[in-house]
Amino acid sequence: MNSVTIRPVRSRSDEKTFIKFQWVPYVGNPAWVPPLLMDRRKAIDRKNNPFYKHSTMEMFLAERGGRPVGRIAAIINDNHIREHQEKVGFFGFFESLNDREVAGALFDAASSWLKERGMEAVRGPASPSVNDEYGLLIDGFQHPPMILMAYNPPYYQTLVEGYGFTKAKDLYAYRLEDEKVFTEKLLRGTEIVRKRTGVTIRTIDFSQFTREVKILRDLYSRGWESNWGEVPMTEEEFAYAAKDLKTLALPELVLIAEIKGRPVGFALTLPDYNQLLIHNRKGYLLPALLRIALQKKKMNQCRIIILGVLPEYQGKGLGGLMFYETGRRGVDRGFPVGEASWVLEDNVMMVRGAELMGGEIWKRYRIYQKPL
Repeated sequence: MNSVTIRPVRSRSDEKTFIKFQWVPYVGNPAWVPPLLMDRRKAIDRKNNPFYKHSTMEMFLAERGGRPVGRIAAIINDNHIREHQEKVGFFGFFESLNDREVAGALFDAASSWLKERGMEAVRGPASPSVNDEYGLLIDGFQHPPMILMAYNPPYYQTLVEGYGFTKAKDLYAYRLEDEKVFTEKLLRGTEIVRKRTGVTIRTIDFSQFTREVKILRDLYSRGWESNWGEVPMTEEEFAYAAKDLKTLALPELVLIAEIKGRPVGFALTLPDYNQLLIHNRKGYLLPALLRIALQKKKMNQCRIIILGVLPEYQGKGLGGLMFYETGRRGVDRGFPVGEASWVLEDNVMMVRGAELMGGEIWKRYRIYQKPL
């Protein structure tokens, strides 16, 4: 058998190979949702994606006998280093055949690149950051991923742990069903919170999109700053992401909590477009758009992507109220099933909120780390 060789991605042709290799490990896997090729290009676009204004990335291809057998990226996020005062680099965009030699060669390449640049540990997968696809699926492989969530074959856990990576943190995905959510206890609790805090819940105003994005970014930067591994998006990054989300979001599922006219929290929920994209096997944009336009009423799931409140308003029941409002409005819009993801295993407020809604953990993801 030919040995494995590793080489960096240098050309547009290499980038195309890097992107298209993602299809190889999932042949015959009915749960995998092919990404849009356009989105994959944007994720690694070091010229135009604002993430790379403060971060550097090197991509590698593994080949055997001239054929691609794996890929990986090594990432240094300068904003993470400044935020957390730790010299931690990341690996991401990892895909491999079920072959320990291939995986080991890829991890060697990424680890060496990071160590040469002063990193003391490697963490991941982050593709390319905590604000993008994050974590390795370790439980729930039979379920297709919801919109913007990661998916991988079960053997990836063996390859990662076989190289010496150990658990840093687990992330949960909670399944929510309408018949389990709306209990009398929950309804009474939400009314008490409304009266005690004077909170009002409004939907986003897309006609004032620039103003609304600023409000959401301010809330996001402050409300999530204490979370493990969190790195606030720059203003340019947030605007870049918001532009895409505007095309996907329904205004009635983007909620802003206000007390005396002051925004204190928000929740962002998206329809699970993956229910339709799972049939778009080649990842082309036009067929995906046509399918969404013609079959969007078939979607009956949604994903709660972001939900949180400012630190000074935490512990007052606002998180549970926003969970309730999100669920109620989601059901009214035709989504009886939802997923709250991802939730840090030790994020007490979010775990309690999901459990209060009758949520059950149906997928687990893991962040790994290894010293260099």
